Amino acid sequence: MRWLVFIFHFWDIKTLAFRRFPCYHLGMDNYRRTSHTKFDIKLHFVWITKFRKPLLVGTIATRLRDLVRQICTELEVDILKGHVSKDHVHLYVSCPPHVSPSYLMQRVKGHSSIKLISEFASIRKACWGRHVWARSFFVASSGNVTDEIVREYIEKQEIPKPDDNFKVGNGG
Repeated sequence: MRWLVFIFHFWDIKTLAFRRFPCYHLGMDNYRRTSHTKFDIKLHFVWITKFRKPLLVGTIATRLRDLVRQICTELEVDILKGHVSKDHVHLYVSCPPHVSPSYLMQRVKGHSSIKLISEFASIRKACWGRHVWARSFFVASSGNVTDEIVREYIEKQEIPKPDDNFKVGNGG
């Protein structure tokens, strides 16, 4: 019996440890950081309603905005800019490295779809089959560093070899 209590308490401690929200500090060059990571990952998302139906108006659009804010807060994603149009949504965010773009969209589209259908009869009637969103979405990364700058930085790390695009340092 004591072992069960110990395991239960140990599980609670681990669960709480994983649910702690790390403190992000905006340091030099606006990098966010956790205890072991510095990052600046910015993504632009666009997703549309099923069949581009103009459903996102009035209180529905306001409720959707609140749901997206709630989900992003839970995932430690900072919303830099957003816009809800009548048939699509734009979202520009700063994501931590452990949140993939597909996971973020899965959570946002899934959770918002369930909530909007349950709360608004007009959505329930217009979205037969319980599908508010189209299956696809657009995502693009954004940042201050271009591909050319990254390639140049990597090439200057070591003395280049004539036929090698993937280098290994000498350790010295």
